Amino acid sequence: MGRVHIMDHPLVRHKIDYIRRKEVGTKEFREMIEEIAMLMCYEATRELKLADVEIETPLCKMTGKELAGRKLAVVPILRAGLGMVEGILKMIPAAKIGHIGLYRDPDTLMPVEYYCKLPSDCDKREVFVVDPMLATGGSSSEALAMLKQKGVKNMTFLCILAAPEGLEKLSKDHPDVDIYAGALDEKLNEHGYIVPGLGDAGDRIFGTK
Repeated sequence: MGRVHIMDHPLVRHKIDYIRRKEVGTKEFREMIEEIAMLMCYEATRELKLADVEIETPLCKMTGKELAGRKLAVVPILRAGLGMVEGILKMIPAAKIGHIGLYRDPDTLMPVEYYCKLPSDCDKREVFVVDPMLATGGSSSEALAMLKQKGVKNMTFLCILAAPEGLEKLSKDHPDVDIYAGALDEKLNEHGYIVPGLGDAGDRIFGTK
């Protein structure tokens, strides 16, 4: 069964509440998103398996540890998810990167795929799907469904902010996926934005507003 983890680390909470401020500019916002993603990756990789390896220090030989088992991949949901990738790669630089692009149909309000490019062996990897905002949960749920259709079996979802509505939908649609959220906010407003939130993460990351 998937588990829901709401981060309680003081550095994560401090950085999230700092970037909520409307006066924080694009450069600082982007850097903070990267730092938060790095801290969240540290927590989300806590249960990765280790294997013994023989190494030699400047003083002697010893049995050390290295990552074992499946290799890793990071799959951002375009476009805002791109802001989290570099922070995660600083923690796991050997990970491969895929991309999933979705847009919301203005009539049906349902997510529609417009781009999907994944590592060829993605089905054999532990995949971290990332998107800063888990609002309604529609796009995130669709992205996880797409990955499952392509044979991916081991996924973890990371977001900076989550709304209760999105968290409920993702947990219901994908009960096998662990979810890590930097903070759980109050609700969605009538326009589907997280409240109190931090505005449009994509616009603030890329300076398009």
